[in-house]
Amino acid sequence: MKHAKLFTLATVLILGISVAGCGNKESSGDNAANAPATHSGGKPVDPTTAGSVTGIVRFDGMPPKKKAINMSAVPNCAKLHSEPVMSEEVVPGDSGALQNVVVYLKGDFSAYYFPPAGAPVKISQNGCIYSPHVAAVMTGDPVEVGNADSTTHNINVISKSRQGWNETQAQGSAPIQKSFAKEEITLLVKCNIHPWMRFYLAVLSHPYFQVTGKDGQFALRNVPPGTYKLVAWHEEFGAREQNIVIEPKQEKTVSIAFTDGDRR
Repeated sequence: MKHAKLFTLATVLILGISVAGCGNKESSGDNAANAPATHSGGKPVDPTTAGSVTGIVRFDGMPPKKKAINMSAVPNCAKLHSEPVMSEEVVPGDSGALQNVVVYLKGDFSAYYFPPAGAPVKISQNGCIYSPHVAAVMTGDPVEVGNADSTTHNINVISKSRQGWNETQAQGSAPIQKSFAKEEITLLVKCNIHPWMRFYLAVLSHPYFQVTGKDGQFALRNVPPGTYKLVAWHEEFGAREQNIVIEPKQEKTVSIAFTDGDRR
């Protein structure tokens, strides 16, 4: 009986250690960046019934003034600019348009398959500034970050979904290419060496998204009929949502406006 009790106790201890070990491994997790991602599985969208959502994002009122970025502490960066470099938190466009807004659809696209992108979304580090300031990519598709400066940069991707990574990129080194397996609106990416350097990356599991440019316009095409939320996200003003219904072959036009009162 004594030997049996000792054997049982030893077995329990071994099993406990094994379970704890598995639990620790799972909780720490592997970095999700570069993990394989499947675009929504199923059938292609039927172009004979698909509709579209187009529109423009505006800023109503007087946009806040841009702030000059102080690069004096880093002469290698400051000498690359003949004029002050302005921050990009709020960038007005033409005729009251608002740039750098991620416009996308929120809904169930699990019945559809979307082909991968043919080329990576490219982010440059030039003049110690990330460009573009806001970008978007589909899960599984590559994002490529290049360094055109004569100085070393650091790329620190901050993720709430454990998709972050942190790498130093020396001058003249090859571009860094990564992909993301999970949707996330949005990832903050910054340089730990040059604290003013930052950009935002939206990751979606479908192709119905666009980042507004100078004209503030967006066009989401080949959308399967259905009920969705149209979301406009801005780093300073947060997210604005509205319900939309896309009928077969419908071309819907939407206007979206932010104000200074939306500032977070």
